[in-house]
Amino acid sequence: MNNYERDDYKVEGNIDEYNTLHNDTKASVDERNSKYVKLVNTYYELATTFYEWGWGTSFHFAEQWKDEDFLQSIKRHEHQLASCLNLNWGEKVLDCGCGIGGPMRNIARFTGCKVTGVTISGFQVRRGNQLNRQMKLESQCLSVEANFMELPFEANSYDGVYAIEATCHAPDRVKVYSEILRVLKPGKYFACYEWCLTDKYNPEDSDHRRIKKEIEEGDGLPDMATTAECAVALKKAGFEVIEARDAVNDPNPGGDVWYEPLSPSWYPLSQRFQFNPVGEALVTVALKGLEAIHLAPAGTSKVQRMLMNAQKGLVAGGQKKIFTPMFLMVGRKPLSPSTKVPGLSLHQKKQSDGEKNS
Repeated sequence: MNNYERDDYKVEGNIDEYNTLHNDTKASVDERNSKYVKLVNTYYELATTFYEWGWGTSFHFAEQWKDEDFLQSIKRHEHQLASCLNLNWGEKVLDCGCGIGGPMRNIARFTGCKVTGVTISGFQVRRGNQLNRQMKLESQCLSVEANFMELPFEANSYDGVYAIEATCHAPDRVKVYSEILRVLKPGKYFACYEWCLTDKYNPEDSDHRRIKKEIEEGDGLPDMATTAECAVALKKAGFEVIEARDAVNDPNPGGDVWYEPLSPSWYPLSQRFQFNPVGEALVTVALKGLEAIHLAPAGTSKVQRMLMNAQKGLVAGGQKKIFTPMFLMVGRKPLSPSTKVPGLSLHQKKQSDGEKNS
């Protein structure tokens, strides 16, 4: 496994520490929230290599349209979000939670904008900038190590901000959205796909709670919010809420649901074979063998088991419709306090006053 120019990649200790933070007998939700920097950083140190190997450089989901392959669906999903920002060629854009920069590079080429991405993981920053150089995009794309709860940028400095399945890692949605509002220029847009519990989630249902825990533990989340909580937080942060809806519910005739790539398959040549009980066991045995002969870092098989918990929770959450990875929200920073208008109600899509009069 590629360590991306690191010589201190210690999987065993990191995965044990991570598992302790997610053990409810040893750490509470409040403790996970308070230690979210350590939680998220450790998670991505452990998971990035697996993600890139199995998923590519864009760490997010997308529904696959009919006659569309996986990579096409990922790019189209990113382009749709970028289109919500109303960007002009050459403007400055911020990617909050950029991973290793797959969306950043696709959106930079799609819009002609200069994109800066922030991630809390130095591991991902090094890999992202390495890929920027390989793709000859280093003059247009830059990964920076930063906490999006405390962005190291001046106020009113970006023409657009987006986040793709990233701000779910924030322990306080109002605070992270407020930071995004601060660095965004007046009149400009923020768009995101959020990981959320839907209104079908029942906290009194033990099966629902189990699924929630599997997703949180397997994906480095402190505590998941609901779609309603996220929409309210965006408004509280000071945004004019232009749109707030679950894109999972968009029509997709003949296409595949977002969790299809994680659904078990018994076809031996499919990458989904690893998600059936036999495939999962074979992968675990293979990784333990590689650890034994020092071709994989000690603890690699534990990381694989952690990610398999996420796979189970995500598929079950999607099937039961209690979880969505693509709650779409679009907000605009008011031109001035006097021009601020009330946010739109949840699931309601309306045009701004300027768009109505155009």
